Amino acid sequence: MSKTTKTIAAGLAATALTTFGAAAETWDMPMAYSATNFHSATGAEFAACVTAGTGGDLEIVTHPGGSLFAGGEIKRAIQTGQVNIGERLLSGHQNENALFGFDSIPFLATSFEDSEKLWDAAKGPLTELLAEQNLHLLYAVPWPAQGLYFNKEINSVADMAGLKFRSYNNATARLAELSGMLPVQIEAAEISQAFATGVAESMVSSGSTGYDRQVWESLTHFYEVDAWLPRNYVLVNAEAWNGLEEGTQNVINGCATLAEYAGDWRSVQYTDFTLTELAKNGMFVGPAGDGLTAELKEFGVTMTNEWLENTGDAGQAIVDAFNAD
Repeated sequence: MSKTTKTIAAGLAATALTTFGAAAETWDMPMAYSATNFHSATGAEFAACVTAGTGGDLEIVTHPGGSLFAGGEIKRAIQTGQVNIGERLLSGHQNENALFGFDSIPFLATSFEDSEKLWDAAKGPLTELLAEQNLHLLYAVPWPAQGLYFNKEINSVADMAGLKFRSYNNATARLAELSGMLPVQIEAAEISQAFATGVAESMVSSGSTGYDRQVWESLTHFYEVDAWLPRNYVLVNAEAWNGLEEGTQNVINGCATLAEYAGDWRSVQYTDFTLTELAKNGMFVGPAGDGLTAELKEFGVTMTNEWLENTGDAGQAIVDAFNAD
């Protein structure tokens, strides 16, 4: 509660001490996930906070569900100034720079507590990398731990062979390759249709995504393997950010801090709720068997070593900081 109180106080102070003299401006904010998803709900509250805090001088309008730009297009749209702000799963751009995949290293950070520790270790280097790409980081919110969805019972990696597997970043594509599945690139907004039409038969994702997309209409099993907790990031075009008055920046920072706090809380609370809802709708929900778990963790070791090879000293520094007492 002390963190919340401090951030509210900071936001109120910034608003009270600032006179907004600039002409009213509107920023469109593309988001990849449905309006009912907790990330989108948090983003909408953040936008309303900024609009109210600046007295309407800066209005942020969210566009969830990939309605303005598809998920894979959002980062580029912000970089190039097509929009000034947006939300993106940065691990989806690991092919640009392997560092973006720090939050998708299998079985490194498997709890909310570990995810926060890993974020503390990676935030500085990631912020610097984004700055080099004309992007300013505002806040980041983790997804619940990722589990495995299938359209049949799976007891070993051998049972996964040949399944069409929805991938959304390099880590998921590599997981598919190691397990003998066939990776299919599918954005979040396309999940329901992909499973309904047989384009995909399995995926690694959180209970949140499965609940939002009602995957029980096509899939039957969810295994709680707690593979990793990826993050969504709200980014601003750096030139647009630098062009704002200091008072406006203060309000945005205050609202971003509140959004990160609220998003973290929602992610934790949403975990049990969504898994319960998957089970209520007929899906098997439970831990993977010991044999499958052991095989998956072997993949985790392989993928961790590969990530460290690709990131060099920068990646090793993040992992070392995470593992430090």
